[in-house]
Amino acid sequence: MILGAGAAGLAAAAELARSGKSALVLEARDRIGGRVWSLDVPGLPVPVELGAEFIHGRPAATFSLMRQAGIAAIDAPIVRLAVRDGKLRPRGEGVYESIQRILRRHIGALGKKDVSFESFLARGWHGLSAEARTFARMRVQGYDAADPARASARAIAEEWGVEDAASSGHFRPQGGYGALLAVLAGGLRGSRVELRLQSVVRAVRWKRGTVEVEGTRLRDEGGGMRDEESKVQRRNAGHEVFQVVARRAIVTLPLGVLKLPLRAAGAVRFTPPLKEKRLALEGLVSGAVVKAALLFRTPFWEELDAARYGEVSFFHSPQAAFPTFWTALPERAPLLIAWAGGPKAARLADATAPDIVHQAVTSLASVFGKRSGIEKRLAAAWVHHWQQDPFACGAYSYVAVGGHGARRALAEPLRDTLFFAGEAADFEGEHGTVAGALQSGTRAAREVLRTG
Repeated sequence: MILGAGAAGLAAAAELARSGKSALVLEARDRIGGRVWSLDVPGLPVPVELGAEFIHGRPAATFSLMRQAGIAAIDAPIVRLAVRDGKLRPRGEGVYESIQRILRRHIGALGKKDVSFESFLARGWHGLSAEARTFARMRVQGYDAADPARASARAIAEEWGVEDAASSGHFRPQGGYGALLAVLAGGLRGSRVELRLQSVVRAVRWKRGTVEVEGTRLRDEGGGMRDEESKVQRRNAGHEVFQVVARRAIVTLPLGVLKLPLRAAGAVRFTPPLKEKRLALEGLVSGAVVKAALLFRTPFWEELDAARYGEVSFFHSPQAAFPTFWTALPERAPLLIAWAGGPKAARLADATAPDIVHQAVTSLASVFGKRSGIEKRLAAAWVHHWQQDPFACGAYSYVAVGGHGARRALAEPLRDTLFFAGEAADFEGEHGTVAGALQSGTRAAREVLRTG
């Protein structure tokens, strides 16, 4: 049994299917993908990605799947401008590289006594310029979806210290991540793996060698739930309450869901509780992200200031509610993505979609000024608030102060019965990404196969 049909769950299902094993995949949503959600909009040459969008570097798990699917990696250029002294200017050269060097220099000390990233910046002895400190905070909040006051400086140092911003690569899967995961799901047809959508898991009762899952599923008016191992206990409000029994389960529930208090709406109750995972869960945080896709009648930014922004892919306004915007380059499309992560996204926790769009448009005006007439140019907008999503409860994970080793501990199987996957449970360098979810799902499935 596999709980969740996001990237991790689908990768695990594909691995089991290739081995000829039978499995049932239970997914709460009415779609696959989890925190991948690609929308096809008529007339747009690219999908609107409400969830994951970029491939960072050249992760083997993602590139291998794309080769199998015949999907190309589109090289997404990185050309940045930031608002400085009221004007759009290039970001200071070598800022990121200087931060990397300093983090490498101090990683030994951080290994002995971890501190928050904000505390690390506040100490002053590292010699970072004010501009570098501002950029470092922006990167932690935007790229890592983290609160610098909670994020582990040691974990950030380990992550950034091995990155090569100049040569690692920055890509999108052609047709979007949705197309890529659809290939994984399509490969299950004809196998012994069944995918069942709109099946919300409420409780997991387990002991060595046995897992019993209870949940609710939208009633199938064509005859109910078909498999013999499931039984409908009662019907209400158009839903069926079901039980499914298996020998083992791969849990790919997002970190935000796993960390919900037992009495919270949407919590999954494990019996016995996952006490072995307590420290791992305490050592990880589900980061906050709000993403808005803004569709304009024309790519107006390409026409401003004698067309000098036509090849710019990222615009930054550090003080704005949405400090980062990016284009669809290399595709030409009248689409801008507004991105807020970390504390700025957390401040929007209770915001409605119209509020979010308004703040995104206002933030964009701080980049181009009132002369651009942004509100009148806006044709459509799409928003997904990952903190408000009951099946996600956040975007992607980061390590809290003192949380070293938490990812590996979260991934550790329990009694050869419960196995764990997902980006938060990836400890091979791709955490927080689709690649991490994919390779963790494959790893968990192989652990199941080794148990026989």
